[in-house]
Order: sequence, then structure tokens, then C-alpha cells
Amino acid sequence: YIHVNTISQLVCLMMVVCGFQRIGVFRSIGANLLRRVRTERGLVLVLMSLTFFSAMLITNDVALVTFVPFAISVLMMANAEKHAILVVTLMTIGANVGSMLTPIGNAHNLYLKALTRMSTGGFLSIMAPYTLTAAILMIAFAFVFFSSRKVDQFEGLHGDDIEQSVLAPHSKSPKPDEIRVMGYGVGFTQWRVIVYSLLFVLCLCGVAGWIPDWIMVLAVVIAFIICDSHVFRALDWALPLTFIMFFIFIGNMRRVPGFTEIAQMWVGSHPMEVSVVSSQMISNVPTTILLSGFCDQWKMLIIGTNLGGMGTLIASMASLISYKSITHKYPHNKGRYLLMYTIVNLLFLAVLIGLAWIIE
Repeated sequence: YIHVNTISQLVCLMMVVCGFQRIGVFRSIGANLLRRVRTERGLVLVLMSLTFFSAMLITNDVALVTFVPFAISVLMMANAEKHAILVVTLMTIGANVGSMLTPIGNAHNLYLKALTRMSTGGFLSIMAPYTLTAAILMIAFAFVFFSSRKVDQFEGLHGDDIEQSVLAPHSKSPKPDEIRVMGYGVGFTQWRVIVYSLLFVLCLCGVAGWIPDWIMVLAVVIAFIICDSHVFRALDWALPLTFIMFFIFIGNMRRVPGFTEIAQMWVGSHPMEVSVVSSQMISNVPTTILLSGFCDQWKMLIIGTNLGGMGTLIASMASLISYKSITHKYPHNKGRYLLMYTIVNLLFLAVLIGLAWIIE
């Protein structure tokens, strides 16, 4: 029942990304990009771009965990806190639509690529029109809803200065180990960046099928035992364990004749639409594992489960990360954020489903 290739690739990628997080690479990149910001609109475009592009490589979950709290602090520095709800909504959409482009952008894409043995180029070609369309919509939002008001708080600052200003913890707050500039955690060293970059390339080779998975697993595990063994404790093991449980559950359900016939009838006739609707209720990762057992129209399943990540708050579990961050900072704005998030997401979902009906 268990798809071992998917689990091994997922865990290895998660370990490498966790290693990068613990030395503060992603936040450092974001801080250095902010040095070039001169307007409110430019600030929003940079923040959206951070989650959009990073999610293609480090998954939507990690992009949001890393950059949403960062963005809230940045908006406060720029006196643009009033836009926090819309900006975080757009950043969340950016992470979800960016991650759907690549096989390593989210967990269910990794599973579908391993299951179908589709080439990376083939996968990219399926999702590229939707990611590009969503990117154009995001840019349109930035130009319509944000002004060209001058923002000069970051001008002349070094990236480390910005990072310290944004991320310095309160005296009573716990010190997160991934913030390198504050002098704690595993520490930012060039050799770790080089090692982790090589491991990331090795993982990409494993996902592409160019090297056996056992070589990838062995190399990554040995490297982190030497470089930073705390990664094994910091890793979110719940995700691969959830995959394993779903594999077992779906494997058993496929042995029930009545359920199999009904599922094949529904999924076989409208795989994309069923994927989108199911994702709104149980999120797109469980939907992918569930429907993959009863569907052979892989292209439409890939499109449906990726587009299904937009819509309700639980359509993509990564979206809950943004919700927790924004409501922790602004607990009185829970309802406003949910309303804004749902309206904007449904707009994006409607446009992309319409595109799918036209081009597929």
C-alpha cells in the first residue's frame, strides 16, 4: 500500500529545506530584496514574489512559515499595517499557485509525479498556464489595490540591518533558532550553504529518477548527522506519517467493491471538478491520495488537486499557517481575514477553472 518512493523523497526534501531554514537563508534573501523597495506597491510585489517563487522549490508550507511573520513585521516598519490582511491573503495565494508549478512545490505533486512517472518537463507544461495566469492576476491586484506611496524605511540599510530590525525577538519571547543574525541557532556558515545546496541538487536528481532513492536517502541522512543533527528533531514528521496512514486507508478501501465502483464512476467522468470540490472539504493532499486510487486521467487530476488548493481556508492545509500568523497578531480581525481570504481565493479559483475548461 505504501508508496515508498514518495515518502523517501518527501522526507529528504523536508530535511534539506529545514537545514536551510535553521541557518536563515530564506529570510536573509528576503531582507536583501527589501533594500531595493521604494514604494508601497513595490513592497507588496516583493512580498508576494517571495512566497510565489520560493514555494516552487521549498514547498508552500515552508514559504508561508518563513515569510508571513516576516511580512507582517515589514509592513509595520513601512507604516502599511492596514494592508496586512490583503497582503497576507495574496502571499498565501502566491505560495499555493507557485507551488503547483513544480513537482517539489507541494507534497501531493511529489506523490503524483512519483506515481505517474511523468517527466519533470511534462509536469511543468501542464501547470505552467495556470501559474502564469495566477501571477498576472496577483500583479493586477498589486496595481489596483496598492498605491505608489513612497516607502523609504529600507533605503540605505544593509540586508542584515533589515533582518535584525524585523526579526529581533522581544525580550520575553522564545528565540527561534533559525535567525542567524541574532547569534543563536546552528549559525550561518558558507560551508553549510554549499553542502545543503549540493544535497538539494541530489534530491532533485532523486525526484527526476536520475539516481536511486536509497543513494539520496543515505547521503542526506549522513550529511545531517554530521552538519546539524537537530534537523531530525525539528522536522515535521506528521506530514510523512499522514501520507503513510492515507496510503494504508486507501489501499484497504480499494478492496471494498461497492465503494470502488461508486468512486470510479464519479472520478472517471469529472476528475478535475471532483478534485476541486473534494479539496474544499478535506484539503488537496488527502484528496490526491484518495482519488488517485480510482482515476487514471492523471493530467486532469493534477490540475484539479492543484487548483483545489484555492477556495476555502482548508482547501490547502498550508493556508492555515497564514491564518494562525495573522490572527495571532490581530485576533480581533479573524472574521475579516476569513472573508477577504475566501472572496479573493474564490475569484482566483473561478478564473483558473474557467481557463481549464477553455484549454483542456
